[in-house]
Amino acid sequence: MSTTTTPPATERDADLGWHLGVLLRGYHATVATTLADVPHGPRGYQVLVSVVQGDQPTQLALAEHHGIDRTVMTYLVDDLVAAGLVERQQNPTDRRARRVVATADGRRRLDGWARAVHDAEEQLLQMLSDDERSTFRHLARRVACDLRDIDSGTDPCAVGPRQSPERGSGGPAASSSARA
Repeated sequence: MSTTTTPPATERDADLGWHLGVLLRGYHATVATTLADVPHGPRGYQVLVSVVQGDQPTQLALAEHHGIDRTVMTYLVDDLVAAGLVERQQNPTDRRARRVVATADGRRRLDGWARAVHDAEEQLLQMLSDDERSTFRHLARRVACDLRDIDSGTDPCAVGPRQSPERGSGGPAASSSARA
């Protein structure tokens, strides 16, 4: 018979939800200041990253990938267009659809923001050794990707409160962190 016992779920050291909440709030606070000049802050940055990677060519695909209401995504892309970071182009394979494509300035500015985000993330995780940070990033990515693959039809908005389709100012209500 084993003498090892599992601590009660109410103990803070066993409360994954509390840990994730603290980490997410810390991440948002650290990265949001770094991305203050990006339309919609961290959310706009993450969408721009996806646009540059080219994996999600349309607004609808971007909205589904990031768990953003499609109406909110329209406003977000409008603001990225107004900032000169992306443009909408005719889809050569479907004239009814428009692709979202990064501009040269959007790619250039993303490089600078990506370095700043990396530095902010390193600051957030400074209490970990280099090996621990690498392991943490790997495990977080693995869990996030595996969860997304379990049920790709799951509405990511169901996990948290749904964004209203009102046009935001780009502040905290208009942005949240999603993918690791």
